Amino acid sequence: MSFTVNIASEEKELAEIFRLRYKVYCLEWGFEKPDNHPDGLLTDNYDSHALHFAARDQSHKVVGAMSLILQTDGKFPIEQYCDLDIDVSKLPREKTAEITRFVVHRDYRRRVEDKYIYGPDEERRSIGSFAFEQNYSYTRRYEDRNKYRQGQQRGNMSQGERRKRHEIVVGLYKAIYRESRRRQISNWYAVMTKGIVTLLDGLGLKFEAIGDPVDYRGIRTPYLGELSKIEEGISKKDPELYEEFVGGL
Repeated sequence: MSFTVNIASEEKELAEIFRLRYKVYCLEWGFEKPDNHPDGLLTDNYDSHALHFAARDQSHKVVGAMSLILQTDGKFPIEQYCDLDIDVSKLPREKTAEITRFVVHRDYRRRVEDKYIYGPDEERRSIGSFAFEQNYSYTRRYEDRNKYRQGQQRGNMSQGERRKRHEIVVGLYKAIYRESRRRQISNWYAVMTKGIVTLLDGLGLKFEAIGDPVDYRGIRTPYLGELSKIEEGISKKDPELYEEFVGGL
C-alpha cells in the first residue's frame, strides 16, 4: 500500500491529526489523561509554532503524523525537560527544529515488534505516579544510564523489505527532511524510543544520543540529528532511498 504525506494547514486537517494523537496517546497507550482533552483532540503549547505532517492511506484517511517544532524565543521541549550533554548555545537556533508527536494508526502497527517502535517498550515503568500536566515534565532515571543508548540488534531484513514494512515512517521523515532543507534547517532534536532509533539507523538516518534516558511516554532518550550526517548515512546505507530524499530539492 502506498501513502501520501502533506503538511496540514487547514483546521479540518489539523483536527484529524490531533484526533489521531488523542486516540493513540490517551485511549490506547494511556500516556495522557482523556479527561484533560474533552473535545477528543490532543494539542499542546508547541503546536502553534510547529509544522504538522499527515500520512494518508489510499482512502485519504490520516494513518500517521509527526510534527516539527520551529525555533522561537523560548526553549525547545527537549531543552526544557531533558538534561542534555551538549552546549545548546553552540547550536544555530534559527537552523534547529524538534521532531515530536510521532503517531501511527493502530491498523498499521499490528506486528509484535511494533510496540517497541511506536509505543510503550518492554522496559516502561508504571505511569501511576506520572504527572499529566499541560507543560509535561520528564523524570530522569540514572539507573538507565547508557543502557538504552545502543539500539536493538537489527534483523536480517533487506533494505527494501524494511522500507516497505515501515513506509509511513519513511514517508514522514522524507517529507520533514525536504521541508527542513527548504527552510535551511540543519539540526533535528528528537526524544525517541530505542525501537524507532534502531529502525531509523537501519535506514541510514543517524542520530546521536545527547542525554540520559527518561521515563516519558515510555523509556526515551534525547537525540540530535545533523542533516549533513543523516544525508551521508542514507547515501551509504541505501543510495536509492537517498535519491528519493534529495530528489527535486
